[in-house]
Amino acid sequence: MSDAFILSTLAQVKYPGFSRDIVSFGLVSDATLDENGKATVKIELSGSDPTLPQAIKSNIEEVLLAQSTIGEVEVQIVVKSSKGETEGGTQNGQSPTIEKVKKIVAIASGKGGVGKSTLAVNLACAFENLLASEGKEGQVGLMDCDVYGPSVPLLIGASGQPEGISENIIAPIESYGVKIMSMGLLVDEETPVVWRGPMVTKTIQQFSANVEWGELEMLFVDLPPGTGDAQLSLAQTLPLDGVILVTTPQKAAVDVARRGARMFEKVNVPILGVVENMSYLEDEDSGKKTYLFGKGGGAETAIALKTSFLGEIPLSQEVREGGDHGTPVVIANPENPASIAIRKIAKSLTEILPG
Repeated sequence: MSDAFILSTLAQVKYPGFSRDIVSFGLVSDATLDENGKATVKIELSGSDPTLPQAIKSNIEEVLLAQSTIGEVEVQIVVKSSKGETEGGTQNGQSPTIEKVKKIVAIASGKGGVGKSTLAVNLACAFENLLASEGKEGQVGLMDCDVYGPSVPLLIGASGQPEGISENIIAPIESYGVKIMSMGLLVDEETPVVWRGPMVTKTIQQFSANVEWGELEMLFVDLPPGTGDAQLSLAQTLPLDGVILVTTPQKAAVDVARRGARMFEKVNVPILGVVENMSYLEDEDSGKKTYLFGKGGGAETAIALKTSFLGEIPLSQEVREGGDHGTPVVIANPENPASIAIRKIAKSLTEILPG
């Protein structure tokens, strides 16, 4: 009997409150079965719900002990919270500056040019507006980890030099109620960032440890495209609650998105869902939709990854104009079809995130 048998059996254990199982959620970091019939399972969770660990542990034991070949089960659960606490104490690299951040979600894509940063900016603004309607203004942050091509400040109209508030701690810049930190705010816009991997890693660590984020309901993290140092460093530095994958409909983007998703699965970061950007162009007069880049790629990606399809965002000139002028489309025109789609995604996040 192999370890693969254990994983296939664990796929019967659903995450409490969800239709997805703990294996597809990327929560199983280790699963073995020895020759004496003892199964050993290690689970890594993110979140603050104190009932989750015991509920998952009990479900795992029930499912595994129902197998005739398994006589003993040992389950170890490590809980990673946004405060950096685990069963064994404080994680390396965690900082008190993010202790009050409740949820951390990365926005990622396999390839460039799919509108990931534009989505990150508009989603942050939409989420801020959603919280503001509940009386929770100023509780959304946006960390721009695209060190080489930091476009967030331009897209959200953020400018100025972050100010120091204490030794080695700086305050984020605020725009449209969203707290922002980006390399674009720290270097001259004409200065290229020519760094090797270790410097990128250090920057991401500093963005989490040396920025006073304060009390946040949500911190979005805009990642560069690909599966390099930034992605791996982030997974090791911050206890991510999950990642949203952005793709466009065409096959090239879809294939790369799937490969990129596998990296997050390997580092136990749950994939919350897939967003398809630039889905279609709609004629304002007739309402006819033209699928310039193909059709259905985002939904197919979600099915392949066994995750949620969060929606389609249409092409719109107002989205581009909003980015050029530093006014996100969800702010400039809330009734734009792209704005409506993004607000639905923001609303979905409040329902999808565990805890």
